[in-house]
Amino acid sequence: MPTSPTDFTDRTVVVTGASSGIGRAVARAFGEAGATVINADLREEPKDEGESTPTHEAVREAGGTAEYVETDASDPDQLAAVVEAARDYGGLDVMVNNAAMQLPKRMFDVERDELERILSVNVGSVYFGTKVAAREFVDRDHEGVVVNTASISSNLAQAGQVQYDATKGAVRMITRGAALELAEHGVRVNAVAPGQIATEFVEGWTAEATEKGAEGGLAKPIPLGRAGTPEDCAGAYLYLASDAASYVTGELLHVDGGWQVY
Repeated sequence: MPTSPTDFTDRTVVVTGASSGIGRAVARAFGEAGATVINADLREEPKDEGESTPTHEAVREAGGTAEYVETDASDPDQLAAVVEAARDYGGLDVMVNNAAMQLPKRMFDVERDELERILSVNVGSVYFGTKVAAREFVDRDHEGVVVNTASISSNLAQAGQVQYDATKGAVRMITRGAALELAEHGVRVNAVAPGQIATEFVEGWTAEATEKGAEGGLAKPIPLGRAGTPEDCAGAYLYLASDAASYVTGELLHVDGGWQVY
């Protein structure tokens, strides 16, 4: 049994898109907190600069329990299969819908198949990930938790990012709507909204992120004076999934160094 609100011993957590970036940091943090972690990602190898050890192996090396399940998070059947895999570890307790993609293009340059793909990955994976997790929780009469990865783009538009902003706005509303619909079952649904985080999610961002953030080289400066790291985000996911947030649902928690404040 957990001994503190952020002790996830005997709990099973699925993190989609956990091979790299924020998802990797979140998976490792849950592993360090005692959870069994399942990385549901299309690729096993990390894309992060200087990283070569797959996430599940890194969790194991740190003394945790973890598994990798090759998963296209835009496919509801594959998401259901990951939830099924969690039953081998006692059943799903926390679903982190983190998988996403970028498509940095002006509207005039976006083709229909590209739009359909980003909608499928960024919106479909969250919608169906929430759905399959909630169905599992309800069938087991279990008060589980869903934590989605939103973005500062859930509320704020950025030039050349209409399609991405639209998907993250949808994540915000899926989170709020699902929280309302699932409250009667004791299932909580929340989201983390990262800001400018130094990852390889956007090619070339990692190398320049800290300097750009500190010098205000973005659309506006970051009040805390630096870009964030994936590790800066991980604690927010643990909090929202923990008993410390037992009365929190439908929330969008910004982790952005104050960027959205003004």
